[in-house]
Amino acid sequence: MSKEVPVAGANDRSSSSDDAAIRRASLVDTEKGRWERMWPVIACGAGLFSDGYLNGVIGSVSTMLSNIYPTTYKNSPAQRNVGSLAFAGTVMGMLFFGWSSDAISRKWSLFVSTLIIILFAALGAGSYGAGGSTSGLFAALAAFRFLLGIGIGGEYPAGSVGCAESTGELKAGTRNRWFIMFTNVQIDFGFLVAAIVPMIVVLITTESHLRVAWRICLGLGVIPPLSLLYMRIKLQEPEAFQRESMVKAQTPWVLIIKYYWFRLLIVSTIWFIYDFSAYSFGIYSSTIIDNLLGENTALWKSFGWNTLITFFYMPGCIAGAFLADIPWLGPKKTLAIGVFLQAIVGFIMAGAYSKLKDPANIGGFVVVYGLFLAFGEAGPGDNIGLVASKTSATAIRGRYYGIAAAMGKVGAFVGSYVIPIVINNAPNDTRAGQDPFFVGSSLAVLAGVLVWFLPPIDQDTIEQEDVKFREYLSQNGYDTSQMGLKNMQSESSFDGQAVQAEKV
Repeated sequence: MSKEVPVAGANDRSSSSDDAAIRRASLVDTEKGRWERMWPVIACGAGLFSDGYLNGVIGSVSTMLSNIYPTTYKNSPAQRNVGSLAFAGTVMGMLFFGWSSDAISRKWSLFVSTLIIILFAALGAGSYGAGGSTSGLFAALAAFRFLLGIGIGGEYPAGSVGCAESTGELKAGTRNRWFIMFTNVQIDFGFLVAAIVPMIVVLITTESHLRVAWRICLGLGVIPPLSLLYMRIKLQEPEAFQRESMVKAQTPWVLIIKYYWFRLLIVSTIWFIYDFSAYSFGIYSSTIIDNLLGENTALWKSFGWNTLITFFYMPGCIAGAFLADIPWLGPKKTLAIGVFLQAIVGFIMAGAYSKLKDPANIGGFVVVYGLFLAFGEAGPGDNIGLVASKTSATAIRGRYYGIAAAMGKVGAFVGSYVIPIVINNAPNDTRAGQDPFFVGSSLAVLAGVLVWFLPPIDQDTIEQEDVKFREYLSQNGYDTSQMGLKNMQSESSFDGQAVQAEKV
């Protein structure tokens, strides 16, 4: 069970439910058309495609750099730094933009993070060492990747929470799936494109021109955020943020921590575990395939197998999006089922690795590994962001989400260092393949257990959470009348809409 602060009594709970229903009616019963309701969801969430692409493509870029500089890159800390420093920047971005999206603006936090992504994705593609220095090139690329990560980090608290709040105007029974479609599905689609692009680029340029190929792969990452820039300029602050923001109010930190600390700890731990596996395995999948196929295999074929593996993200994340809207299943159960199934497949893969590692069985390896990834996306991949965006009040949602997502990226950062260490310290080649899956599967079981400590989540959880949080603040002496960006009518002014709430 989740740790809740008690409310005054049954009458108060009934009042909370009524207030949430009235708020819901005021959001849904508008004169906006379908596109007017949908485009803010797209504009806020679709930028996470950049996260998937720019984080995914670095695995293939790293493989190219290892071929170009087999000594200075492959046998130096540069390989790990280039692949991992973006995660460190992302953590900083999540924390900073989580604060700014609550304390300043959802819209402008998102806009600034988009500009950062465009700038440093371009600079990363053009990385250069002074005087042609190889070490200078690696240092520049690592630095630009770190700064790029700050922009990517802003997409999570600013973009995802804005996306979650914007889904409030959509039809009941579809809100979870549309949030997922424009958040995690975008990330996974970015990973898929990041697997396809290097294969195509290497086929076009040939392996004789890898110095051009890796720059093209990174440079293409500028296009997605650039295409969203105009839409984000036109965005308005979500209605929920306009009503519940503490931009003009004093933030009651002590009350917030007392109310949310346990819930945030659970969400953050699950996200840490998920990203530990998802990002570390994803980034090194091309290296794993390359080792299975052997040193003499054409690079484009290695990228091709990596593309097939990455494709398994898509059926997993799309299926999970629809499962999250099934009333008797929902995000919480879907998350738990996904991690338990992932753990089972991971243990099977570890046990059968001695046969799967044979290059003749590469097809079987790809299928089993793909299922491991698919279950991870259908469960925690799709639903952890949804859980983080709906289990906190609007007033502090950016910071809450930012902290949870930052802990996830810490898990990714740790995983990108730990998995190679696990592989390198294994007693033999078979154990080098088995041990990472034993680690990942064991952590997945732990994540599944932790899910049961989360509160229930349904279509109207955002409105319900806002009402409960206001009541909690009022009961503890906080003046809630100072909340909101504009002079809002009193809650009683919505009484005329109470009848409409029955329809929602």
